[in-house]
Amino acid sequence: MADHDSSLRHVATFCGSCNCGCPELFVDDTAAPERRVVITDDFGQRIEMSREQLAVLVADVKSGVLDEVSATA
Repeated sequence: MADHDSSLRHVATFCGSCNCGCPELFVDDTAAPERRVVITDDFGQRIEMSREQLAVLVADVKSGVLDEVSATA
């Protein structure tokens, strides 16, 4: 996300094999705890969540919750 807030610390880019504005993961240590993790999409939208919510999402992904969705993509 080229025009992101300067308080955002970049963590990861998902895709990265094009110049289409791939989804990215940031951390904003200045935000309220429930909004510190920021995921942006290639349309300029953002999702804000707590570190705890991100941990649940990561655990679900690791346990295979999204395997069926990604297999059909």
